[in-house]
Amino acid sequence: MELQDRYDIIETCTLMMWSVDTRDWAALPGLLGDKVVHDFTSIYGGEPQHLTAAEVTATWSELIGVFDATQHLLGNHLVTVDGDRGTLTASFQTSHRLANPYGSPQWTFYGAYRFGLARTADGWKIDEIVMTAGWGEGNKDILTLAAKS
Repeated sequence: MELQDRYDIIETCTLMMWSVDTRDWAALPGLLGDKVVHDFTSIYGGEPQHLTAAEVTATWSELIGVFDATQHLLGNHLVTVDGDRGTLTASFQTSHRLANPYGSPQWTFYGAYRFGLARTADGWKIDEIVMTAGWGEGNKDILTLAAKS
C-alpha cells in the first residue's frame, strides 16, 4: 500500500465526518459513491440499507441537522488497500447535543466504523459505512426527539 492511498482514504473519511459536523451538505455527496451500503443496524436494528449519495445526504441532513451540535471523532485508523478497493476501520466517539425538557441535552457514544472505499477517477469514494456501537452515556432519547422534529 502506498502512503498516498492511506492518506487519501483517511482524509476522505475525515472530510465526511467534518461535513456532517459543519452541516456542509453540499460537500457530502462528492465524498460518497453512487450507491452506499449504509449499516447502522447495531444501534437501530433492521437491515443495512442501499442508498444513493443523495439519499444518504438527505437522511443525515434531516436527522443531524436538528441537533444543536454534533462532533464525530475518528481515531486509531487501520487502512488496507487491495487494488482499487480500500477499507478504513477506526474507533469513534460521537457527541450529539439537543436542548430538551426531558433530560440531559447530550448523548455521547463510542464504537467502531468500517468504511469501504472505491478508487475512482475523482479519488477515493465511500461506498460502505458500517457503524458498530460499543457503549454510550447521557440521554440517548435525544435521537428519538431529533427524529420527531
